Amino acid sequence: MSIKSQLSALIGLAKIDDDFADQEKNMIYMIGKANGLSEGEIDHLIDDPEDIPALSTLSDHDRFEILYNVVQLMKVDREVYLSEIKYCEDLAVKLGYHKKVISELSSKIYSDPSITADRDALITAVQKYQQ
Repeated sequence: MSIKSQLSALIGLAKIDDDFADQEKNMIYMIGKANGLSEGEIDHLIDDPEDIPALSTLSDHDRFEILYNVVQLMKVDREVYLSEIKYCEDLAVKLGYHKKVISELSSKIYSDPSITADRDALITAVQKYQQ
């Protein structure tokens, strides 16, 4: 999955509560720049996000990365809204997971992006929620 599609999923979440917080924006810029996108390309995505590709084109790794990133972004501003949880749950279902995967990941992913969770343990935990 392209980095632009991944960022588009994050942008959708960041905008869902009508409060595109600085922490959310900074995280999106950090991920985009770390993956070779210019600030202009990221600005364009913020204004016009791409559609998420069809589920059949995504690997298990890609689907996990999307879930991981949206949960971390949901928590980065330390304010979690019901609309954000619903967005994450809907996205999880579109990715082929039961919506309860979001609460599982949320309990194990930190709001501070510099604190990383045990990804192997998370991948194992997420697999039991695949539909």
